[in-house]
Amino acid sequence: MHNNLIGVLIGISTFCIIGLFHPIVIKCEYYFGTRCWWLFLLIGVVGICMSIIVKHILFSSLLAVFAFSSFWSILEIFEQKKRVDKGWFPKNPKKK
Repeated sequence: MHNNLIGVLIGISTFCIIGLFHPIVIKCEYYFGTRCWWLFLLIGVVGICMSIIVKHILFSSLLAVFAFSSFWSILEIFEQKKRVDKGWFPKNPKKK
């Protein structure tokens, strides 16, 4: 029974982690533009390394989900710039 609940917990947590990254990408593009993509790369690499080091299956899985969501955010920050250029999201007036 315990192992079955771990799968459900990983699924719920994955949903929440992906949902968390959506507004983070929007805010990062708004304030910093696309030049913060390297930060998502760095966070992803650290997350993968931590996922390999951590022995607990739940925490290791969640770290990997967090890392790959960070990698996906690299693509999304450039896509967000296109959405801003199309007028679908507000442009930061203070940003050049």
